[in-house]
Amino acid sequence: MSQRTDADRELWILGVKPDSGREQILTSYLATGGYKSRLEHLENVAEGRPLGIVLDVSPFSDDGWGLLKQIKGDPGTRNIPVLPVFLSEKGTVGGVFPVAGFFTLPVDDNYLLERLAVYGLTEDAETWDLQALVVSRSGEEKLSKAVESVGFEIVKGYTGKEAMALISIKPKYLAFSTLMLPDMSAFELLEKIRLFPYSRNTPLFVLIKDEMKEGEKKAMAREVAHLVSKKQLSCEEFLSYLRRRD
Repeated sequence: MSQRTDADRELWILGVKPDSGREQILTSYLATGGYKSRLEHLENVAEGRPLGIVLDVSPFSDDGWGLLKQIKGDPGTRNIPVLPVFLSEKGTVGGVFPVAGFFTLPVDDNYLLERLAVYGLTEDAETWDLQALVVSRSGEEKLSKAVESVGFEIVKGYTGKEAMALISIKPKYLAFSTLMLPDMSAFELLEKIRLFPYSRNTPLFVLIKDEMKEGEKKAMAREVAHLVSKKQLSCEEFLSYLRRRD
């Protein structure tokens, strides 16, 4: 059996309850951008191998944060790109959070370095003086040593505000942040990083705990709701986060 090409593969929408109709605006946006999409279930992801997953992480989602943890914690699905979005109760697109990727904690060193190499982020680390920013209240020593082993200088921040101060001193080549920091979420940090021209394209990888308590999931849902502030993205605004497929 021949393998399907990327042109044939679909984007799957997860985190939306079936028969709610909340995915309709999103699917129409994706169709305008040239993407085939459909509402799907987690248990079909490993076999279905979608082109990517658009995941609702709003307070109205069907356990969006739990789905994210399961997708990224399973070796069979963790390489599938996930784009977190905020869908309102009626399905309007309120926000998009285009992080570079996700890793579960504790980090698998070999997998981490393999993915960074796939993204082309380790090629120049031993040639140039490049810094990698690690933002976490614990410092993530295991991850830091792994990234340092391929030639990066590690700079650590323990809060979002400290991370922004470090970025203002010298641009960082890439960054890692735990999902929840003492003063903000990784998604809010991403938005702040993108406001500065010299750090707008800095890839930010988010670190998620292997186990997320219900209280933590609810806290993150409230956080993303706070970030979107009842905005509604137009189709053009949404598609600016994706490559058009003509």
